[in-house]
Amino acid sequence: MAREKNGLLMVYTGDGKGKTTAALGLALRAIGHGKKVYMVQFMKGSRTYGEILAAERYLPHLTIVPSGRTGFVNRQNPDSEDIRLAGQALELGREALTSGNYQLVIWDEVNVALDYGLIGLKDVLAALEQRPDGVDLVLTGRNAPEEVITRADLVSEVRQVKHHYEGGVQAKAGIEY
Repeated sequence: MAREKNGLLMVYTGDGKGKTTAALGLALRAIGHGKKVYMVQFMKGSRTYGEILAAERYLPHLTIVPSGRTGFVNRQNPDSEDIRLAGQALELGREALTSGNYQLVIWDEVNVALDYGLIGLKDVLAALEQRPDGVDLVLTGRNAPEEVITRADLVSEVRQVKHHYEGGVQAKAGIEY
């Protein structure tokens, strides 16, 4: 019971496809129970992702905010705009977490933003400490740091066994975005 009162910290990580999709499935389940959900997307700037289009059209209890540039981030030499937008995403995520307006908050690709050095681990850990009772939080993205995994109540690792990219199939609307 104490865990339910405090909310859960859940992490979806690993090198396989499906981490964001798992978080969105959890969002749909929460909405079905009358909960409000907020997702901030680190390192994603396009508004053409299917989940954003669906939320805007059909899911008034799901707010999705992309925070990033379109295109890929250079891991070895991230643009200052990528760093600024990742910091903005962390602040938006922290605000949603502490606002009292949402029962489920998702920080999509936050682990990748950490791995790329766009945001600091100490800043993420400090934000996690601000989570109020009753708010569930999901962190997605490959390479979740051990400090995050240790604090989590649930960690699922999505492992790639086979991917259609290997067979030459390009990104597909409704599957990858």
